Amino acid sequence: MADKQRVLIVDDDENIAELISLYLLKECYETLIVHDGESAVREFSTFAPNIILLDLMLPGMDGYQVCREIRKNSSCPIIMLSAKGEVFDKVLGLELGADDYMVKPFDSKELVARVKAILRRSVPEKEAPAVEEHGEFVEYPDLTINLTNYSVTYAGHTLEMPPKELELLYFLAKSPNQVFTREQLLDRIWGYEYMGDTRTVDVHIKRIREKVHDHSAWSIATVWGVGYKFEVRR
Repeated sequence: MADKQRVLIVDDDENIAELISLYLLKECYETLIVHDGESAVREFSTFAPNIILLDLMLPGMDGYQVCREIRKNSSCPIIMLSAKGEVFDKVLGLELGADDYMVKPFDSKELVARVKAILRRSVPEKEAPAVEEHGEFVEYPDLTINLTNYSVTYAGHTLEMPPKELELLYFLAKSPNQVFTREQLLDRIWGYEYMGDTRTVDVHIKRIREKVHDHSAWSIATVWGVGYKFEVRR
């Protein structure tokens, strides 16, 4: 039997944390609950979760700080949970490296659905083949994006890239010079169930550009007033 996928739940509200855990246990996930930021960072390395559900308002180290610490060494998917529903708070969370953001109160079934959706797109390194000879990938000078084993090689180096960033880059790169609106990208990458706004796409593009810089043969281009395209120079 395959190992259960592990979910680290970080929330100082014991009732909410227990409720989330119950829903996930029913779906055969393994869960660990912690109630503060310091414990989250400490348990992350020992529990080795496949995904983190991270409340923002925590005693001591808050959720933003926890996200920042984890992102220094890991691309483990993170869903932020918060009573703050302002666009600024969502954008800040995404810029720090979160993969999704849910506003409290939320429906537990929707949360489980989002966990499943993100984990479907996330392949743990230990399960990826050492050498990938076939599969879904696109290749350009100094850039290879492999959707089969969720890897990105840029300028000879393997990049740490969260699933949503990789999927967005792959989707653009597999259709060179085709322009996609933000709404189209939201629908294709996040799915129809995603309740976020188009700023989510802008934040992820910004994070991709910080890791993958424009090349003489290609670039991630902004089409003002429309969206984005992966521009290939002939």
